[in-house]
Amino acid sequence: MRVIGLDYGSKTVGVALSDELMLTAQPLTTIHRDRPTKLRQTLAQIEQIIEQYDVDRIVVGWPKKLDNEEGERCEKTKEFGDMLENRTGLEIIYQDERLTTAQADGVLEQGGIRKDKRKQYIDKMAASLILQNYLDTLSHR
Repeated sequence: MRVIGLDYGSKTVGVALSDELMLTAQPLTTIHRDRPTKLRQTLAQIEQIIEQYDVDRIVVGWPKKLDNEEGERCEKTKEFGDMLENRTGLEIIYQDERLTTAQADGVLEQGGIRKDKRKQYIDKMAASLILQNYLDTLSHR
Protein backbone atom coordinates (compact mmCIF):
# COMPACT_ATOMS: atom_id res chain seq x y z
CA MET A 1 0.00 0.00 0.00
CA ARG A 2 1.03 3.57 -0.62
CA VAL A 3 0.05 7.05 0.46
CA ILE A 4 -0.52 9.96 -1.91
CA GLY A 5 0.30 13.54 -0.92
CA LEU A 6 -1.47 16.54 -2.44
CA ASP A 7 -0.64 20.23 -2.44
CA TYR A 8 -4.00 21.75 -3.42
CA GLY A 9 -3.94 25.17 -5.05
CA SER A 10 -6.35 27.36 -6.98
CA LYS A 11 -5.02 26.28 -10.40
CA THR A 12 -2.77 23.31 -9.67
CA VAL A 13 -2.51 20.24 -7.48
CA GLY A 14 0.97 18.96 -6.74
CA VAL A 15 1.06 15.18 -6.35
CA ALA A 16 3.59 13.05 -4.48
CA LEU A 17 3.68 9.33 -3.75
CA SER A 18 5.18 7.27 -0.96
CA ASP A 19 7.22 4.15 -1.48
CA GLU A 20 5.54 0.85 -0.55
CA LEU A 21 7.20 0.82 2.88
CA MET A 22 5.82 4.33 3.52
CA LEU A 23 9.26 5.68 4.42
CA THR A 24 9.94 8.17 1.63
CA ALA A 25 7.94 10.55 -0.55
CA GLN A 26 8.74 11.30 -4.18
CA PRO A 27 7.31 14.10 -6.33
CA LEU A 28 5.07 12.57 -9.00
CA THR A 29 3.24 15.18 -11.09
CA THR A 30 1.41 18.48 -11.14
CA ILE A 31 -2.21 18.57 -12.28
CA HIS A 32 -3.21 21.85 -13.95
CA ARG A 33 -6.70 23.26 -14.51
CA ASP A 34 -7.90 26.35 -16.34
CA ARG A 35 -10.28 27.59 -13.66
CA PRO A 36 -10.35 27.11 -9.89
CA THR A 37 -13.90 25.74 -9.96
CA LYS A 38 -13.23 23.08 -12.61
CA LEU A 39 -12.37 20.13 -10.38
CA ARG A 40 -14.00 17.14 -12.11
CA GLN A 41 -11.00 16.36 -14.33
CA THR A 42 -8.59 17.02 -11.46
CA LEU A 43 -10.45 14.54 -9.26
CA ALA A 44 -10.55 11.98 -12.09
CA GLN A 45 -6.77 12.27 -12.60
CA ILE A 46 -6.19 11.76 -8.88
CA GLU A 47 -8.46 8.70 -8.94
CA GLN A 48 -6.39 7.25 -11.80
CA ILE A 49 -3.19 7.73 -9.80
CA ILE A 50 -4.82 6.11 -6.75
CA GLU A 51 -5.79 3.04 -8.80
CA GLN A 52 -2.48 2.81 -10.64
CA TYR A 53 -0.37 2.87 -7.47
CA ASP A 54 -2.72 1.03 -5.05
CA VAL A 55 -3.05 4.03 -2.73
CA ASP A 56 -4.95 3.51 0.53
CA ARG A 57 -4.65 6.98 2.14
CA ILE A 58 -4.60 10.57 0.97
CA VAL A 59 -2.63 13.32 2.70
CA VAL A 60 -3.69 16.85 1.79
CA GLY A 61 -1.67 19.91 2.76
CA TRP A 62 -3.52 22.06 5.32
CA PRO A 63 -2.77 25.72 4.50
CA LYS A 64 -2.86 27.36 7.92
CA LYS A 65 -1.62 30.90 8.21
CA LEU A 66 1.72 31.51 9.93
CA ASP A 67 -0.16 32.71 13.03
CA ASN A 68 -1.85 29.25 13.18
CA GLU A 69 -5.24 30.61 12.05
CA GLU A 70 -7.37 28.84 9.48
CA GLY A 71 -8.67 31.07 6.71
CA GLU A 72 -10.47 30.84 3.39
CA ARG A 73 -7.81 28.58 1.87
CA CYS A 74 -8.46 26.02 4.60
CA GLU A 75 -12.18 26.13 3.81
CA LYS A 76 -11.51 25.55 0.10
CA THR A 77 -9.05 22.76 0.90
CA LYS A 78 -11.64 21.07 3.15
CA GLU A 79 -14.25 21.28 0.36
CA PHE A 80 -11.73 19.67 -2.01
CA GLY A 81 -10.89 16.98 0.57
CA ASP A 82 -14.59 16.22 1.10
CA MET A 83 -15.12 15.83 -2.67
CA LEU A 84 -12.10 13.55 -2.88
CA GLU A 85 -13.25 11.44 0.05
CA ASN A 86 -16.74 11.09 -1.44
CA ARG A 87 -15.34 10.01 -4.81
CA THR A 88 -12.66 7.62 -3.57
CA GLY A 89 -13.93 6.41 -0.20
CA LEU A 90 -10.40 6.82 1.15
CA GLU A 91 -9.37 8.49 4.38
CA ILE A 92 -8.25 12.10 4.00
CA ILE A 93 -5.53 13.24 6.38
CA TYR A 94 -4.76 16.94 6.64
CA GLN A 95 -1.10 17.79 7.21
CA ASP A 96 0.21 21.23 8.11
CA GLU A 97 1.83 22.68 5.00
CA ARG A 98 3.17 25.98 6.30
CA LEU A 99 6.39 27.00 4.57
CA THR A 100 6.55 23.89 2.35
CA THR A 101 6.46 25.97 -0.84
CA ALA A 102 9.38 28.06 0.42
CA GLN A 103 11.21 24.85 1.40
CA ALA A 104 10.51 23.36 -2.04
CA ASP A 105 11.86 26.48 -3.72
CA GLY A 106 15.03 26.19 -1.62
CA VAL A 107 15.49 22.53 -2.52
CA LEU A 108 15.09 23.31 -6.20
CA GLU A 109 17.52 26.21 -5.94
CA GLN A 110 20.10 23.99 -4.24
CA GLY A 111 19.54 21.45 -6.99
CA GLY A 112 20.60 24.04 -9.54
CA ILE A 113 17.15 24.60 -11.08
CA ARG A 114 16.95 28.09 -12.55
CA LYS A 115 14.31 30.37 -11.04
CA ASP A 116 12.33 30.60 -14.30
CA LYS A 117 12.12 26.77 -14.46
CA ARG A 118 11.14 26.14 -10.82
CA LYS A 119 7.44 26.87 -11.34
CA GLN A 120 6.98 23.59 -13.19
CA TYR A 121 8.39 21.61 -10.25
CA ILE A 122 7.37 23.60 -7.17
CA ASP A 123 3.90 22.13 -6.57
CA LYS A 124 4.89 18.47 -6.78
CA MET A 125 7.98 19.19 -4.67
CA ALA A 126 5.79 20.89 -2.02
CA ALA A 127 3.45 17.85 -2.13
CA SER A 128 6.47 15.64 -1.54
CA LEU A 129 7.50 17.68 1.52
CA ILE A 130 3.93 17.58 2.89
CA LEU A 131 3.82 13.81 2.43
CA GLN A 132 7.30 13.31 3.89
CA ASN A 133 6.31 15.29 7.00
CA TYR A 134 3.32 12.97 7.42
CA LEU A 135 5.44 9.83 6.88
CA ASP A 136 7.96 11.10 9.43
CA THR A 137 5.18 11.42 12.03
CA LEU A 138 4.25 7.77 11.36
CA SER A 139 7.80 6.59 11.96
CA HIS A 140 7.92 8.40 15.32
CA ARG A 141 4.89 6.56 16.68
